[in-house]
Parts: sequence; C-alpha cells; structure tokens
Amino acid sequence: MKITVQDREFIPTRGTPSSAGLDLYVTRDLVVPKNCDIGIHTGVCVEIPENHFGILCPRSSVGKKGLSLVNTIGIIDSDYRGEIILLMRNNGVSAVPLRGGERVAQLLIVPYISPEIEVVEELSETVRGTGGFGSTGA
Repeated sequence: MKITVQDREFIPTRGTPSSAGLDLYVTRDLVVPKNCDIGIHTGVCVEIPENHFGILCPRSSVGKKGLSLVNTIGIIDSDYRGEIILLMRNNGVSAVPLRGGERVAQLLIVPYISPEIEVVEELSETVRGTGGFGSTGA
C-alpha cells in the first residue's frame, strides 16, 4: 500500500508485528469538547490496493476517554486519495485533550469481493428463514 504523509512523524505504525491495524496519529495538540464532534487530521493519505478497502476503528485507549468515531467505523474506498480525517465524538462528561503524535485510531486493510446483483422474485429457503433479531436463541 502506498501512502503520503504530512510529516514523517505521522507514518502509520503497527503496535506489534502481529497487529492487524495500522495506528493513526493526531497531527497537533487539540481538545475535543464534551458532547461535540470534531474532525481530527491524521496527516496521512493512502492508496489502497484495488479490491481492498480500509476500515477505520477507534483505539481502545481513546474509547476509555469517552471518544468514538461518529459513524462507529469508517470505510475508505480504494479510489479515495485525500487525507484521512477522523470524525470523532466526545461522549464523556468533560473535554478530552489529545496530544500531537498520540495514537487515536487504527486502519485495517481488508480484501472484498463485489458480486453482481441479481434481482429475483424470491430467495431460497433456509431453516432460519425470515427470523430476525434473537431468532436463533442467542
């Protein structure tokens, strides 16, 4: 995967060689006010391989502070070339300071298939059928 970075300090990293996600960093000190949404710049642009997409997930360390991604996770398509900006919400009871260089989210690169859509009159039957939430006893 190719990337460009605003500053080499913000090159995404893995916490360990076995980490699935690449850590993304805050580019400058900022404060996320309580009950507020804010765009957090990462200084990173990516070129995700074709037939793959990126998933943005908040790090558990920011979740402990009351921060979450507004849309719970973010999807980055392989043809997007702009900066990754995290839209985060402070659900906590007070403002949350973030330091420049602090890890706030993870980027996972995932392969996908893109099946053709076929419109049919009905779908095949299964044991579960149309049973919805909790229909399997879970």
